Amino acid sequence: MPEPEIRFIHTGEMPKPKTAPHLVCGFPGSGFVGKLAVDHLIEELKATRLVDIYSSSFPPQVLIGADGTAELMKNSIFWWEGDNASLLLLTGDTQPQNPDSEYALASQILDFAGNLGMKQVFTLAAYITGVFVEKPRVFGTATDTETVAGFANNNVSAMDSGSITGMNGLVIGIAKMRGLKGTCLLGETSGYVVDAKASKAVLEVLLKLINLKVDMANLDKRAKDTEMLIQTIEQQMSGRARPASEGQQRPQNTGYIS
Repeated sequence: MPEPEIRFIHTGEMPKPKTAPHLVCGFPGSGFVGKLAVDHLIEELKATRLVDIYSSSFPPQVLIGADGTAELMKNSIFWWEGDNASLLLLTGDTQPQNPDSEYALASQILDFAGNLGMKQVFTLAAYITGVFVEKPRVFGTATDTETVAGFANNNVSAMDSGSITGMNGLVIGIAKMRGLKGTCLLGETSGYVVDAKASKAVLEVLLKLINLKVDMANLDKRAKDTEMLIQTIEQQMSGRARPASEGQQRPQNTGYIS
């Protein structure tokens, strides 16, 4: 199989960071948990677009914008720097369609961030349970035991088995091979809906870990929309589902998905 073509198209001037930046990735996946969280950061921080990333391994289609124009699917990296922190924020329309392409893209993203002095990478993902929950939990894994040990202080449940598929797993795995710290935070979600509640839970933990404050009002609104959607679905299902008094058993062996 030929190597995928990957192009980084620069859309802004390369910054000169005053502090080593964190790379925060929100690839699209189940519930759009990570993507919604990173998109919220980009919007609230008014981050600057640095590069658009195109790959022959992305799905062969174009997306139609609100203005009627068509564009190839892409990933993008944005830049923000504050007084005490700096961030590289990756969002995207899609993930690569095969393993070789995922490895290639993950490596090039880390190359790009490494050239700007990145010290740590976070990926935000979904922890699929198959059931609706009132208050999503946050699960996590990291490439070093010190970070894992600190999860309990931030109300994160450390994962001790399973796997994380796709870019959210690969990025932190390759980061570890390069001697960098990597953390994946996963928001508990049913996997059935775009879940802003899970996104908010994950983002709140991330902000604590990097000691940053961001206005959450817009994400709060989307989380309420998610809650209303879930209530509607549950009401529609109640007529043909078993009585609520029997309860829904939480699966013991859940999957982890990026």
